[in-house]
Amino acid sequence: MLNLDKDLKLYYSIGEVAKIFGVNETLLRFWEKEFPKQINPRKSGRNVRQYTKEDIEQIRIIYNLVKGRGLKIAAAREILKKNKEGVQQETEVVERLRAIRAELVELRTALGVLG
Repeated sequence: MLNLDKDLKLYYSIGEVAKIFGVNETLLRFWEKEFPKQINPRKSGRNVRQYTKEDIEQIRIIYNLVKGRGLKIAAAREILKKNKEGVQQETEVVERLRAIRAELVELRTALGVLG
């Protein structure tokens, strides 16, 4: 996944956000309707969505609940309502573990090539 911390952009298009998560734009629009408190991108004069890094982090949490853990929308909404901080921390841990796994896979591949 894209490292947003190193990116200096203020806003991301719906296409860019969809690409970050490997989903289509229609799903992001659907989630925007289902999670209006969490996902509320700014809209320009032409009604073009502009996502901030904070919006993307909210999408990351929802993605982890719905796609990662396989929860239904209603269950994800309920968990966010009851324990948003816990879910956010869990999502951060999962992201760190994915990054570590990717590094380990790269190392294994490099060692296999060298060995």
